[in-house]
Amino acid sequence: MLLAGLTEVRPADRVVDLGTGCGIVPLILAYRNLGAALTGLELQEELADLARRNVEANGFSQRIQILQMDLRQVCGHLRPECFDLAVSNPPYRRRESGKINPDRQRALARHELTASVTDVFSACRFLLRQGGRLAVVYPAARLGHLMVVAREHGFAPKDMTVIYSEPGGPARLVHLVCYKGAGEELRIQPAFFIYDGSGAYTEAMRAMYDR
Repeated sequence: MLLAGLTEVRPADRVVDLGTGCGIVPLILAYRNLGAALTGLELQEELADLARRNVEANGFSQRIQILQMDLRQVCGHLRPECFDLAVSNPPYRRRESGKINPDRQRALARHELTASVTDVFSACRFLLRQGGRLAVVYPAARLGHLMVVAREHGFAPKDMTVIYSEPGGPARLVHLVCYKGAGEELRIQPAFFIYDGSGAYTEAMRAMYDR
């Protein structure tokens, strides 16, 4: 919800979601009539099948395409520079850090077992046109790593929103938009709070569900 809600999607955008899971981000964008064409890439066969069923059940078969594919192998399957915008919730834990979830789907989504944020940027360097944008949600604690990876792959961090669980707490996540081949200039947006301190959603968070 944060990735779909905080990312600006233009009417003519050709959008690709890397690691789409059950297809939730393309489904949200299609429901809101955002973007011209939406594609979801998913490595796990069972999740790709679920995403396709979700797309069909919600009547978006003409708007969303789901491809079962390893994002590290896009060069052999898709045309270069065929998208304007990429979105992703990359695996965010190092392979050697923390306890790996026994559930395979959750483990692959959270730990860098089959892909990493580096692989996401590498794929997007191939998939995005010059000036194309990549939007990710990533742990705030690994922001330094995220910035370095972006620069190494020819992307300029241009727009960042720091996400907090509630007022007074530490930053938990960042929403970062990077442009392929752009110059240096980073805009820091107002902080985004998920909860208001009483356990209820903030107005900004509720607005994402009410669109």
